[in-house]
Amino acid sequence: MIAFLRGRLLAKSPNQVVVDVNGVGYSVSIPVSTFSELPDRGAEAELFIYTHVREDTLALYGFLTEKEKMLFERLISVGGIGPRLAITLLSGLQADELMAAIRAGDVQRLVHVPGVGRKTGERLVLELREKMDLAAAGAEPAPARSSLEEDVISALLNLGCARAAAQSAVQKARQNGTPAEFEPLFRAALKLAAG
Repeated sequence: MIAFLRGRLLAKSPNQVVVDVNGVGYSVSIPVSTFSELPDRGAEAELFIYTHVREDTLALYGFLTEKEKMLFERLISVGGIGPRLAITLLSGLQADELMAAIRAGDVQRLVHVPGVGRKTGERLVLELREKMDLAAAGAEPAPARSSLEEDVISALLNLGCARAAAQSAVQKARQNGTPAEFEPLFRAALKLAAG
């Protein structure tokens, strides 16, 4: 799975960029917050990538910071919130404001984002409030993981595994002595995640 891109910006608009990486142009959906911080066309840019795979779709979503990517992944873990709506939420509110609104249960602030209705706002608060409290208390940043472990976690997430379960499965697989190679680690973690 693609987790990171570094390359030249071929095109740039408020919700989409095309990044040239060694002659291959990647179309990446981005929130407005990322757009406003990117350099001009022709300059080199770096993006943390979330690869969204479905039966008929392969889409890339890009973020300037790992914090935004993590928040995006939390948003799409909520029922009824797809990647497009998650990008809209991150475009409508800065990451810190969005986290604060969810922590405070401020549904009014959430419904000011176009496309977010009252029920969606309430569901966001209900499902993510506790997770935002943990993140604010510093209880959540997990121990540092290698890029290989992050790739395996990303692959598990794309198969529908919850982030906490994916992280736990990868950690257990490594503790069980699984070789530090993608395929064996992925297979072992998948088996553990499936229970």
